Amino acid sequence: MHRDIDVLNEEMVAKGVRVFVGGLRPASSAKSVRKQPDGKVLVTDGPYLETKEHIGGFWVLEAADLDEALEWGRKAAVACRAPVEVRPFF
Repeated sequence: MHRDIDVLNEEMVAKGVRVFVGGLRPASSAKSVRKQPDGKVLVTDGPYLETKEHIGGFWVLEAADLDEALEWGRKAAVACRAPVEVRPFF
């Protein structure tokens, strides 16, 4: 899987679409920060949401349109062997 992701990253760089990429540590290493009603901020161990799936990393790409972004998403899903969410920036 790591080899396939490396190949995909190289393709993204070669095509000039990759702006930023980052892998994330396991959700077990997360800290959640929440503002409390009294104005104080509470920091707790663990991810913000308790889910069965967690984000392992992300790409920021510059795509011409949603179709191009979805094509990169398809390639990423194959390389990562996991679901990939495609979402535009504002």
